[in-house]
Amino acid sequence: MSAVETSEPLLDQSEVLAAQETPAFAVGRELNPKTTNEDFSGVPGALGITIGLPTLIYVLYYALDAVPGAKVIDLCALEGYLLWFFGLVGLFYIVPGRILDGTTLRDGSHLKYKMNALNCFLVVLAILIARGFITHGELPELVFVADHLLGLITASIGSAFVLAFFVYFKSFGNPKTILAYGGNTGKPIFDWFIGRELNPRIGMFDIKLFCELRPGMFLWAIINVAEAHLQYRKFGYISDSMILSNIFQFIYIIDSSILEAKNLTMIDVTTDGFGFMLAFGDLALVPFTYTLQTRFLATHPVNLTWLGIAGIVTLKAIGYYIFRSSNSQKNAFRSGDRSVAHLKYIETKSGSKLLISGWWGISRHINYFGDWLMSIAWCAVTGFNTPITYYYSLYFAILLIHRESRDEAKCSEKYGDDWKEYKRIVRWKIIPYLY
Repeated sequence: MSAVETSEPLLDQSEVLAAQETPAFAVGRELNPKTTNEDFSGVPGALGITIGLPTLIYVLYYALDAVPGAKVIDLCALEGYLLWFFGLVGLFYIVPGRILDGTTLRDGSHLKYKMNALNCFLVVLAILIARGFITHGELPELVFVADHLLGLITASIGSAFVLAFFVYFKSFGNPKTILAYGGNTGKPIFDWFIGRELNPRIGMFDIKLFCELRPGMFLWAIINVAEAHLQYRKFGYISDSMILSNIFQFIYIIDSSILEAKNLTMIDVTTDGFGFMLAFGDLALVPFTYTLQTRFLATHPVNLTWLGIAGIVTLKAIGYYIFRSSNSQKNAFRSGDRSVAHLKYIETKSGSKLLISGWWGISRHINYFGDWLMSIAWCAVTGFNTPITYYYSLYFAILLIHRESRDEAKCSEKYGDDWKEYKRIVRWKIIPYLY
């Protein structure tokens, strides 16, 4: 989500094949080859996104829910944000969790990951519930979030810049550091933006995975609850649309925490470096643009009819079913589960397998289609009062199309004629019979 890349584990054909590829060290390849293909049109694109996306967050804030007297530079908000961020770092260390191996790296090694995102999220929720009882529902922490949203935006953007510079300079500290294939151009601005080091970490603390699922994702849930709390303080009730929006997005967040281990095979972790792009997306873009629906509803309550609720819930359920069942089918195939032994596939010259039946015979990225349907349901709870709340669905469509095109280019280069045959059999990219 995540991020300029989404935080949810979206699995491409290329990602599923990752575990089947032979590590680069085994075939005599250079450990950290020079990057020759630059995403996002290179340095100009990197600069444009670095300036444009933070600006967009501020524009959306002022267009939607500007608080009178709110400060862009808010020291209280900065203090609160840093307490939040490093408090979650502390929870990472003290809350128990499973230790899992990541995928095989190019040098043949495996990194170990502590899986405790769900446990940490439950601790945060327990603290919030306890504070609700102690303060008799006043919850000054939620009031603080709603009143200092602009300052929190600035704090999160500033933290993304600082973190991006930290991991960029850190990547030069060890000559054995594995660099991302896409972040070793030698051009400082682009490498800083896209991410130079593949897995920046301090001991077992993996900075990239931590940011994927914790500071921004958890804050997303907190902001949603804070906006529901604000609506209640202003109007004396919480609308059905606000409840629905919170439930939909909470399910997504808790689901991502439960399935934390799936992130170890997603493209953000296995392939992309960690730079400003992911840092900004994880820390700022997710919590402050994915909450546009609840932020609108906090001051503009929408009361849905039973028919409207039924239609939105049905759309959400269909999208979730497509997304989760297609990803589960692919994971089962990758792990050799006998329940999917009937699925047909193309075996490429490299020994990799491309699914051409089941969900994956319908379109090459059928999971993206399900995910996009869910995004429409999220936005629909606000009715048709403003296009701003539909930003998420539009942004998500652009994101998924970009991911699809990137995967297409990568697989076309890797599999050649086998990929052409695969495309002949599975014609549609994302939306069956349309795109």
